[in-house]
Order: sequence, then structure tokens, then C-alpha cells
Amino acid sequence: MDSNQHKEKLFTEFPPVTTEQWEEVLNKDLKGADYEKKLVWKTNEGFTVKPYYREEDLSHLNFTETFPGHFPFVRGNQKTSNEWHVRQDIYVDDIETANKKALDILMKGVTSLGFIIDEKFEPTIEEIEHLCANIYADAVELNFITDKNSLQVVQHVEKLVRKYNRNFEMIFGSVDFDPLGQYALTGKFPVSSEAAFDLAKQIVEAAKNLPNFKVITVNGSYFHNSGATLVESLAFTLAQGVNYLTQLTDRGLSINDVAPRMKFNLAVGPNYFMEIAKIRAARMLWANIVKAYGPSDESKTKMFVHAESSIWNKSMYDPYVNMLRTTTESMSALIGGVDSLTVLPFNAVYEETTEFSERIARNQQLLLKEESYFDKVVDPAAGSYYIENLTESIAEEAWKLFLELQEKGGFLEAFKAGFIQEKINESARKRDMDIATRKETVLGTNQYPNTGEYKEEEVDEAIFETFDITDKDAEVETLKPYRGPQAFEQLRYETDRYASEFGRPKVFLITMGNLAMRRARAQFAGNFFGCAGYEIIDNIGFKTVDEAVNACAKSGAQIAVICSSDDEYADIAPKIAEQLKNKTNLVLAGYPKDLIDDLKAKGITHFIHIKSNVLETLQDFQEKLGI
Repeated sequence: MDSNQHKEKLFTEFPPVTTEQWEEVLNKDLKGADYEKKLVWKTNEGFTVKPYYREEDLSHLNFTETFPGHFPFVRGNQKTSNEWHVRQDIYVDDIETANKKALDILMKGVTSLGFIIDEKFEPTIEEIEHLCANIYADAVELNFITDKNSLQVVQHVEKLVRKYNRNFEMIFGSVDFDPLGQYALTGKFPVSSEAAFDLAKQIVEAAKNLPNFKVITVNGSYFHNSGATLVESLAFTLAQGVNYLTQLTDRGLSINDVAPRMKFNLAVGPNYFMEIAKIRAARMLWANIVKAYGPSDESKTKMFVHAESSIWNKSMYDPYVNMLRTTTESMSALIGGVDSLTVLPFNAVYEETTEFSERIARNQQLLLKEESYFDKVVDPAAGSYYIENLTESIAEEAWKLFLELQEKGGFLEAFKAGFIQEKINESARKRDMDIATRKETVLGTNQYPNTGEYKEEEVDEAIFETFDITDKDAEVETLKPYRGPQAFEQLRYETDRYASEFGRPKVFLITMGNLAMRRARAQFAGNFFGCAGYEIIDNIGFKTVDEAVNACAKSGAQIAVICSSDDEYADIAPKIAEQLKNKTNLVLAGYPKDLIDDLKAKGITHFIHIKSNVLETLQDFQEKLGI
């Protein structure tokens, strides 16, 4: 075979198709429908996404020719692999128990430990030594999450590294020192902002011999889990990081000492491709921000990212769906090129995690590594017309919002002014409404519920509330992380408690007429009321109104839903309404506009349809039923 044949491209026998030709076919298929409304996705992030992308869409992007491990690190921090730390967190209530668990999970594939240290521990150097007993610190990433003792922990780690004669450069890990994040959650600095930044300087200086130990953390996950959009989370995270850079360099530290000591904790949500692009955009923006401070070399501009599964979208009902959620979230994080990852166990949001749930969470990463080889290819998204353009769009929108914050004086000043909270609250309200109206689906909660699942045991009702640790002397409105599904869950849990004493409310589906329409509407109605935990009594179809009414009366159902076609509603609905008057709560599936006034006059006032606010409607029925 000659060299020319080697250069021959695939599919050369097919003539090239231009964008204009694609558009011509699309417009023809749309048959006059609005192209923008039908095919262009208007994201919550403030930009639009086209229905398809082509090679020409990469021509204006200036980062696509860069290499992995090179500035601006959009393609990852590493040059030859996509290796990451598999992290699992351990709550430290008892030192010996925590150490035993750490040694156990290190034998099961974990390469990074997160010790969440109970506030009852100082902790002393003896406690840290005991906690890390038999753990080779130069082979494992060690992370310490402690309430007020980050400086002491860094000092203890440094002394222990000396004591055991470890290589300082091989010590990887972090402390979770984030006074700005705590201010956002509590509304108050323990002493003052100046004292907090002074302490941050001390911690950086204390870690001077630990070049790979991160001592300043930016918890961007707080914004995400409070309801912020993906772009808002990124912009606020970057602004918070810059706040640290500015304060610490103003205190005499070099950017070379500060930037490499920072770690960013980012939550990864369910928007698969967007989350991949977000992580790539985050690295690119941060690299350019740090470069503006004049570091000695571009390696100092790397952003170190620890990813965590989102809490915002995790559910208590049908909890095994959480495994699917964390799988796609893990894939987004790893394809995006994070440095470490914590996968949330499927039951973590509503009960104490178990050995089983932790094993599944851990193994999700191990499967992606050992069987799917996610660690072998650097930036597998590179060259994807879609993801490269998403990266650019996210970076562009986040940068605009970042600059807006800088004009307001930076992160802290913007937070004090309430600008950040206002933005997040507005986004959270919109996302809550999207869940309430099913524009955003939470599988098993607001759509396709498992109607055979009941919570018979007592549940701590705190899981239905926002995570609020606002200080009683708070100076500002605080962030309050919460879960999007919790309003639906609380409603359904109230049904479960009611059912244990009075029996489960029943919904009887009156299916008549057109087979296709009655089945479609019966399925819709079953899903609708199933979200409240009601018992659904479905039927194959009734031939007469009398037959349907008699069967409904015998069932003892508190709610009856008429399921048929719009054309047939004019005849059968009034007859059913007449016979069931004052006997049950009558509902009609659908919203036949031409019949609405007549149906209301006949006593049918409840309609469920695709534009219904499902949550509000179900809350109304809870009240009617005395739940």
C-alpha cells in the first residue's frame, strides 16, 4: 500500500454536505414551525445551544490547539494520563474506629481519605498520629476537615512527616480552611475578616515544607447545593478564590506560594455534558486569573479540583436511582479531568450510610477506572464540537458574572451587599418551580414514582429542611443548601404517616372511550397522584357511566379521575359529575379549553394536565383529605 492510500480519509466516496444544505433540510422538515423555539435550547445558564455543531464551529476557539498539561490547562493538568484520587470520607467520632475503617477501605481501592473530625477533638498531634497509624502518608492523599483547627493540623502533619522521615514532596492532601465559605453559611466571621485572612497567611506559611499539601479550600459546592445555576456556581467560586489571592498577596505572600496551595471543591450535577464543560472552563479561567498576578511560571496557574456528587438532586424515595445519578456525575467529573472525586453513597441524604452503600459508591469509581479505563486518556472530550463549544459558552458567561462581582468590590463585598444571595435565590426559585411543574424531572419523586414504596419507619424530618447554620448574630443573609426533591418527599412522607393510622388514600381511574387516550391519561393520572403516595386503582375501561360510577363507589376512593378523550368529555364528564356529586373529589385528566366553562358549571373544578403545578395541586388535595 503506497503512502497516498495511507492518507486517504474515510467515507471519501460520499460527497461533503454543507451547513446550508443541513439547514435547508431542517427547515423543510419543520414545515414552517419556528426554528428557534423547536430546535434551539435556551439554557438556565444564559446562553443558547444549537441543535448540532460542525468542525467550522471550532474555528473561533483559541484553546483547541493547546496540549494536556499546558496552559491554560483546559485539557487537564496531566500530560500522559487521566489518573485521579479515589476519595472516601470518614466521620471521626472515635479515633481508633476511624483508623480501622481507613485501613480497611485503603485495601479496597481508595487512594484518598477525608477525615471529618468531630469538634470534640482539638485535635492534638497524638490524635492525628493515632488517626493515621499504619497509613503511609507518601502513598495516600490525606484530607482533614476540622471546624477551627486547620493551623494545628498542618503543624502536626509537618512534624509527623519529619518524625517518620517521609519525603515532603510526596505528601499530598489538604485541610478544609475556608473562612469565606463559612461566612457564606453562617453570616459571621469568628472574629473578623481581617483575622481570618491573617490566619490564612499563617496556615500557608506553616505548610511551606509541604509543597503538595493544599491549605486553602474554596467550597464551590455550597453555591451549587443552594440552587445556583452552573454558571453562577463557577463565577462565584472563581470570585471567592480571587478574594483569597488578593488578601494573601496583599499580606506579603507571593502568588507562587498562594495559588498552588489552593484546592477547589466543586459539586457535579446531572447535566452530563454541561458538567464536563464546566470543569474544563473552570481550569481555563482560573489559569488566566492567576497568570494576571505574575507567577514565576505557568505551572503555578493550575487549578486543583476535588469533585463531589451533587446533594441537590438526591432523593429519599426510590433511592437506588441515586446510584444512576452518581454514575453520570462521576463520568462528567472524570472526563472533565478532576484531581480527586468523592461519590456520595445513595442513602447519604436520609440516613446513616451503610457498608453496602459505601461499597457501591466506592466501586463506581473503581469500575470507571479498572474496567472503562477512564484513567488512561487525557481529556477524551477534546475535539468534540459540542463540548468544546459548551466550554467556551460557559467560560464566557461565567466570566461576565465574575467581572460583575469584581466591579462590586469582589466576593466578600458582593456577598455583604446581598448580590450573590439574590442571584442564587432567584435561580433556586426557578428550579423549584421547574420541579413543581415537571419541567425538570426527578425520577421517582416528581415523575414515575414507585407507588409500592412506603416509608413505614420514622424518618428524621430535618431532611426536608434547608441546611441552615446561620449564626444568631449573622451580619448578612446566608446560603442555605437544600435538595430540590424535598418538598415532594415531605408531602409523600405525610401521606405515609397518615396511611399508617387511617389507611392509604385511594385514587380511582375512570377509564372510558378512546382506548389510546384513556390509557395515556390514566398513566398520566397514576403518575401524578402517585407522587403523593396515594394508592392508584387503575381499570381496563368501562362501557357505561353507570358501570364506572358503581365501581368507583364500591372502591371507597377519595379521588376519582375521569380519563378519556377531549371529544368524549362533553358527553360523559357531566353525567359522571352528576352521579358522584359530594361522594368523592372528582378530577378530569386533561384541559379541553372549549369545554372548560361548561364542565366547571357542571361541578368539575379540578383538572390535571402537563402544565399543572403538580406540587401545589397535590398540596391542595392533601388539605382536602385532611392529611
